[in-house]
Amino acid sequence: MTRQRLYLYDTTLRDGQQTQGVQFSAAEKAEIARMLDALGVDYIEGGWPGANPTDSDFFADAPATRATMTAFGMTKRAGRSAANDDVLAAVLDAGTRAVCLVGKTHDYHVTEALGIGLDDNLACIADSVAHVVAQGREALFDAEHFFDGYTANPAYALSCLQAAMEAGARWIVLCDTNGGTLPARVGEVTRAVIAAGIPGERLGIHAHDDTGNAVACSLAAIEAGARQVQGTLNGLGERCGNASLTSLIPTLLLKEPFRSTLTTGVGPKALESLTRISRRLDEILNRVPLRAAPYVGASAFAHKAGLHASAILKAPQTYEHVDPATVGNERVIPMSNQAGQSNLRARLAGAGIEVAPGDPALPRILAAVKQREDQGYAYDSAQASFELLAREELGALPDFFEVERYRVTVERRMNALGRRISVSEAVVVARVGGQRVMSVSDGLGENGEDAGPVHALWRALAKDLGPWQGSIDQMALADFRVRIIGAGTDAVTRVTIDSIDRSGAAWSTVGVSPNIVDASFEALIDAIRWKLIHDGAA
Repeated sequence: MTRQRLYLYDTTLRDGQQTQGVQFSAAEKAEIARMLDALGVDYIEGGWPGANPTDSDFFADAPATRATMTAFGMTKRAGRSAANDDVLAAVLDAGTRAVCLVGKTHDYHVTEALGIGLDDNLACIADSVAHVVAQGREALFDAEHFFDGYTANPAYALSCLQAAMEAGARWIVLCDTNGGTLPARVGEVTRAVIAAGIPGERLGIHAHDDTGNAVACSLAAIEAGARQVQGTLNGLGERCGNASLTSLIPTLLLKEPFRSTLTTGVGPKALESLTRISRRLDEILNRVPLRAAPYVGASAFAHKAGLHASAILKAPQTYEHVDPATVGNERVIPMSNQAGQSNLRARLAGAGIEVAPGDPALPRILAAVKQREDQGYAYDSAQASFELLAREELGALPDFFEVERYRVTVERRMNALGRRISVSEAVVVARVGGQRVMSVSDGLGENGEDAGPVHALWRALAKDLGPWQGSIDQMALADFRVRIIGAGTDAVTRVTIDSIDRSGAAWSTVGVSPNIVDASFEALIDAIRWKLIHDGAA
C-alpha cells in the first residue's frame, strides 16, 4: 500500500505565544524554529509581521530552515484593494515562502464582528489569496470558526472555502477556533467538505483544546482525509491551548491506522529527540514540565505498583504502549514504602545498577526507604534521591565533595530609593579534592530582585566546585515544592526540587528537615551529586 503524505504545520511561535504568561524573545523564537526544523515539521509559522516588535524582529533575521517559513496575517479589509492594504503588505514584506491568511467563515461573525455583507467577505478572501499567489508565495487560508459556521450556515461556510481555493490557495485549513467541536463531528464535517469538492490533499485541521479533545479532533480530521495538521509543541496556545504536536507526532508515527497509511517528515531518529525538545521549550519558558504529558512527561512511563514493575522486568510491553526510547523518554520504577524487591531491582537497573536477586543489600535498601518515608521523605517523586540512597547502601556513591558548613542571612531594609526590600546572602564552605573552598553569593534573581535564601544557597553552592564546574553550569532548577509534614512543633518540612540540564535530562530530589532551608539544601546537594554521576564524573 502506498502511504500518503501528511504535512505537519507548527504554530508554536504564533499561536503558542498567545498562551497566558508566555512571551518569546526574537532569539528564543529563532532557537525554537531551529529545533522544529531539526524535528522535521513541514511548516513553521513564525508569527504575525507588523503585529508586534518581536515578530517583526524575528522575520527580519529568521533562521534559514528546510521547513517552509510562514508568515501569518488576515485577509484585506473591505473597502480597499489587496494591493493597498497596509496590514497585508506588512505580512508580505516578511519575505516568507508561504503566507497564511485568516478569514471569517461564520456568517454571524461576518455581519456582527466585521460589519460587512456576506458577498463582501467572499471578495476579501478571494482578492487576498489571489494577491498572495500573484507575489509568488504559497497561500494558506485559515478558515476561522469554520465548524461553528458550518453548523449555522453550511452553504456559506463552504462558499468561503471555495473562494479561497479558486483564488489559488494551496491549503484550506478548517479551524475550530472556539475549541468546542467534538471529534465525531469534526470527522463528519471534514468528510462533508471533501465531498463538496475541497480535496483532502489540500485540506488542513487546526484544533483548540477547550474540551480536552484537540488531539482527538485532529486525528478524526486526518482519518476523514485531511492531509495537513496544525499544532504547537506541548500544546501551547490561547485559553486551553492547541493540539499538542508532542502527542500528535508520535501517535501518527507509532499508532495504526496512521503508521501504515501515512508518512511525515519526522523520521525515527528525530522522534527520539521529542522529549528533549519538549523539555527545552519548557526551560526557555521557565515552566515546569507537565509530568503526566503523554509520551514526553516524566511520569509517562512510570510504574509504581509492584505487580506492574514485576511484569515490566519480564516483558516491558505488558504495561507500556510504546518503547519509551522511541520518543527519547525513559522508564521509571518509582520507589515508595509500598515497594517490593521487583520494584527495587527494576529501578536500580534503570539507573544502570545491576543487583542480583537475593543480594543482601536489597532488604537494607528497602528498609532504608521505608524508614526515611516514615520520617517524611517521598521517593516516588524523587527518583534521583532514591538512586543516591541505594548507591550509598551498595557502597557505590562517589565522594565528589563534602559541605563542611553553610550560613544564610536574610535582611529586611530600605534601599536608596526608599523602598523596603529583602536581601539574602549565603556562605558555603566545602571540601573539594582535598582543598577547602568558600563561596559567597547573594540571592538576586534574573530580574535583579531578591529571590530568597534558597536561591542564594544554590548560587553559592554551584559557584566553585572545581573540576566539575562544567557539569554544574549546565544545570537549572525547574521547580521547587514545599510540603509541611505533621502538625505543631513536631512538624517537618519536605522540599522537592526538579532539575533539568541542556541535554533535556530531568531529575527530582528531596530533602526533609524541621528547617525549610536545611531541607532545601539537602535536595540541592542531591541534585548536584546525581548530575555528576550521570555525567560520568570521576
